[in-house]
Amino acid sequence: NSRTLLGQAQRDWLYGGLATTDTTWNVLAQQIMMASLRSVGDNGKELWPMDIWDGYPYERQQLLQVLKSLGTPNPVVLTGDIHSNWAADLKLDFDAPGSETVGSEFVGTSITSGGDGADMTEYGAALLANNPHVKFYNAQRGYVKATLTPSLWQSDYKVVPSVTTANAPISTRKTFVVEAGNPGVQEA
Repeated sequence: NSRTLLGQAQRDWLYGGLATTDTTWNVLAQQIMMASLRSVGDNGKELWPMDIWDGYPYERQQLLQVLKSLGTPNPVVLTGDIHSNWAADLKLDFDAPGSETVGSEFVGTSITSGGDGADMTEYGAALLANNPHVKFYNAQRGYVKATLTPSLWQSDYKVVPSVTTANAPISTRKTFVVEAGNPGVQEA
Protein backbone atom coordinates (compact mmCIF):
# COMPACT_ATOMS: atom_id res chain seq x y z
CA ASN A 1 0.00 0.00 0.00
CA SER A 2 2.96 2.36 0.35
CA ARG A 3 4.20 2.11 -3.27
CA THR A 4 3.28 5.25 -5.16
CA LEU A 5 3.63 6.34 -8.73
CA LEU A 6 2.16 9.80 -8.34
CA GLY A 7 3.44 10.90 -4.95
CA GLN A 8 1.28 12.86 -2.52
CA ALA A 9 1.62 16.33 -4.09
CA GLN A 10 0.81 15.15 -7.61
CA ARG A 11 -2.04 12.93 -6.36
CA ASP A 12 -3.58 15.86 -4.45
CA TRP A 13 -3.28 18.07 -7.55
CA LEU A 14 -4.88 15.40 -9.77
CA TYR A 15 -7.75 14.58 -7.41
CA GLY A 16 -8.42 18.30 -6.91
CA GLY A 17 -8.67 18.80 -10.65
CA LEU A 18 -10.92 15.78 -11.07
CA ALA A 19 -13.20 17.08 -8.31
CA THR A 20 -13.72 20.45 -10.00
CA THR A 21 -13.68 19.63 -13.70
CA ASP A 22 -16.51 20.80 -15.89
CA THR A 23 -15.17 19.57 -19.23
CA THR A 24 -16.81 16.95 -21.41
CA TRP A 25 -13.66 14.84 -21.78
CA ASN A 26 -11.16 14.40 -18.94
CA VAL A 27 -7.86 13.25 -20.39
CA LEU A 28 -5.01 11.78 -18.38
CA ALA A 29 -1.95 11.68 -20.63
CA GLN A 30 0.90 9.60 -19.25
CA GLN A 31 3.61 7.17 -20.22
CA ILE A 32 2.71 3.78 -18.73
CA MET A 33 -0.29 1.55 -19.28
CA MET A 34 -3.01 1.89 -16.65
CA ALA A 35 -5.09 -1.17 -17.55
CA SER A 36 -4.02 -4.40 -15.91
CA LEU A 37 -2.02 -6.81 -18.08
CA ARG A 38 -2.09 -10.29 -16.61
CA SER A 39 0.07 -12.86 -18.33
CA VAL A 40 1.41 -16.33 -17.65
CA GLY A 41 5.07 -17.29 -17.99
CA ASP A 42 6.51 -20.44 -19.53
CA ASN A 43 6.48 -22.01 -16.06
CA GLY A 44 2.71 -21.50 -15.78
CA LYS A 45 3.03 -18.85 -13.09
CA GLU A 46 1.32 -15.49 -13.35
CA LEU A 47 3.59 -12.61 -14.35
CA TRP A 48 3.14 -9.09 -13.02
CA PRO A 49 4.74 -6.34 -15.10
CA MET A 50 6.18 -3.85 -12.63
CA ASP A 51 6.91 -0.95 -14.98
CA ILE A 52 3.25 -0.16 -15.64
CA TRP A 53 0.39 0.62 -13.25
CA ASP A 54 0.26 -3.10 -12.36
CA GLY A 55 3.29 -2.33 -10.19
CA TYR A 56 1.11 0.13 -8.22
CA PRO A 57 -2.22 -1.72 -7.91
CA TYR A 58 -3.36 0.03 -4.73
CA GLU A 59 -2.79 3.51 -6.13
CA ARG A 60 -4.46 2.57 -9.43
CA GLN A 61 -7.46 1.21 -7.54
CA GLN A 62 -7.68 4.43 -5.53
CA LEU A 63 -7.57 6.56 -8.70
CA LEU A 64 -10.26 4.51 -10.45
CA GLN A 65 -12.43 4.67 -7.32
CA VAL A 66 -11.97 8.46 -7.19
CA LEU A 67 -13.10 8.73 -10.83
CA LYS A 68 -16.24 6.79 -9.92
CA SER A 69 -17.02 8.48 -6.61
CA LEU A 70 -16.52 11.99 -8.03
CA GLY A 71 -18.53 11.16 -11.12
CA THR A 72 -15.70 12.54 -13.27
CA PRO A 73 -17.18 12.91 -16.76
CA ASN A 74 -15.72 10.74 -19.50
CA PRO A 75 -12.24 9.87 -18.21
CA VAL A 76 -9.89 8.81 -21.01
CA VAL A 77 -6.28 7.77 -20.44
CA LEU A 78 -3.80 8.31 -23.27
CA THR A 79 -0.62 6.29 -22.96
CA GLY A 80 2.59 5.95 -24.94
CA ASP A 81 6.07 4.48 -24.51
CA ILE A 82 5.03 0.85 -24.89
CA HIS A 83 5.85 0.21 -28.60
CA SER A 84 2.48 -1.37 -29.34
CA ASN A 85 -1.16 -0.31 -29.75
CA TRP A 86 -3.81 -1.13 -27.18
CA ALA A 87 -7.42 -0.19 -26.40
CA ALA A 88 -8.88 -1.14 -23.03
CA ASP A 89 -11.69 -0.57 -20.59
CA LEU A 90 -10.63 0.69 -17.17
CA LYS A 91 -12.44 -1.46 -14.59
CA LEU A 92 -12.98 -0.94 -10.89
CA ASP A 93 -11.85 -4.55 -10.47
CA PHE A 94 -9.77 -6.01 -13.29
CA ASP A 95 -10.14 -9.50 -11.78
CA ALA A 96 -13.93 -9.40 -12.26
CA PRO A 97 -14.85 -9.07 -15.95
CA GLY A 98 -18.36 -7.90 -15.02
CA SER A 99 -16.99 -5.11 -12.84
CA GLU A 100 -18.03 -1.55 -13.60
CA THR A 101 -16.12 0.24 -16.35
CA VAL A 102 -15.15 3.74 -15.19
CA GLY A 103 -12.94 4.90 -18.05
CA SER A 104 -11.21 4.11 -21.32
CA GLU A 105 -7.57 3.81 -22.29
CA PHE A 106 -5.90 4.26 -25.67
CA VAL A 107 -2.24 3.30 -25.97
CA GLY A 108 -0.26 4.41 -28.99
CA THR A 109 2.73 2.64 -30.45
CA SER A 110 5.95 4.26 -31.61
CA ILE A 111 6.48 5.39 -35.17
CA THR A 112 10.27 5.66 -35.13
CA SER A 113 11.36 2.57 -33.18
CA GLY A 114 13.41 -0.03 -34.96
CA GLY A 115 11.74 -3.04 -36.46
CA ASP A 116 8.57 -3.13 -38.47
CA GLY A 117 6.42 -4.73 -35.81
CA ALA A 118 3.62 -7.17 -36.54
CA ASP A 119 -0.14 -7.07 -36.61
CA MET A 120 -0.37 -9.75 -33.91
CA THR A 121 2.22 -11.60 -31.84
CA GLU A 122 2.01 -14.67 -29.60
CA TYR A 123 2.49 -12.32 -26.65
CA GLY A 124 -0.39 -10.12 -27.78
CA ALA A 125 -2.72 -13.06 -28.39
CA ALA A 126 -1.98 -14.44 -24.91
CA LEU A 127 -2.59 -11.07 -23.29
CA LEU A 128 -5.92 -10.63 -25.10
CA ALA A 129 -6.97 -14.10 -23.91
CA ASN A 130 -6.04 -13.34 -20.27
CA ASN A 131 -7.44 -9.79 -20.12
CA PRO A 132 -11.06 -9.46 -21.27
CA HIS A 133 -11.01 -5.71 -20.58
CA VAL A 134 -8.36 -5.30 -23.31
CA LYS A 135 -10.21 -4.88 -26.60
CA PHE A 136 -7.31 -4.45 -29.02
CA TYR A 137 -3.61 -5.17 -29.40
CA ASN A 138 -1.36 -4.49 -32.39
CA ALA A 139 2.44 -4.38 -32.60
CA GLN A 140 2.86 -2.39 -35.81
CA ARG A 141 4.46 1.05 -35.89
CA GLY A 142 2.32 4.15 -36.20
CA TYR A 143 0.27 6.50 -34.03
CA VAL A 144 -3.21 7.13 -32.66
CA LYS A 145 -5.29 9.98 -34.06
CA ALA A 146 -8.00 11.20 -31.66
CA THR A 147 -11.03 13.18 -32.82
CA LEU A 148 -13.32 14.63 -30.16
CA THR A 149 -16.81 16.09 -30.30
CA PRO A 150 -19.11 16.87 -27.37
CA SER A 151 -20.79 13.48 -27.82
CA LEU A 152 -18.07 11.17 -29.14
CA TRP A 153 -14.36 10.35 -28.80
CA GLN A 154 -12.86 8.54 -31.77
CA SER A 155 -9.41 6.94 -31.81
CA ASP A 156 -8.02 5.83 -35.17
CA TYR A 157 -5.02 3.51 -34.96
CA LYS A 158 -2.80 4.51 -37.89
CA VAL A 159 -0.11 1.98 -38.87
CA VAL A 160 2.61 1.50 -41.45
CA PRO A 161 3.60 -1.92 -42.81
CA SER A 162 7.29 -1.04 -42.68
CA VAL A 163 9.40 1.67 -41.09
CA THR A 164 12.39 0.54 -43.12
CA THR A 165 10.71 1.28 -46.47
CA ALA A 166 10.70 4.88 -47.68
CA ASN A 167 7.21 6.26 -48.33
CA ALA A 168 5.48 3.23 -46.81
CA PRO A 169 1.72 3.77 -46.93
CA ILE A 170 -0.19 4.55 -43.76
CA SER A 171 -3.55 2.94 -43.09
CA THR A 172 -6.15 2.82 -40.36
CA ARG A 173 -5.79 -0.54 -38.63
CA LYS A 174 -8.72 -0.14 -36.25
CA THR A 175 -11.08 2.56 -34.98
CA PHE A 176 -12.63 2.73 -31.52
CA VAL A 177 -15.11 5.17 -30.04
CA VAL A 178 -16.26 6.22 -26.59
CA GLU A 179 -19.71 7.73 -26.29
CA ALA A 180 -19.96 10.63 -23.83
CA GLY A 181 -21.56 9.34 -20.64
CA ASN A 182 -20.86 5.69 -21.53
CA PRO A 183 -17.34 4.68 -20.40
CA GLY A 184 -15.57 1.93 -22.26
CA VAL A 185 -14.16 1.48 -25.73
CA GLN A 186 -16.33 0.24 -28.57
CA GLU A 187 -15.16 -0.86 -31.99
CA ALA A 188 -16.46 1.55 -34.63
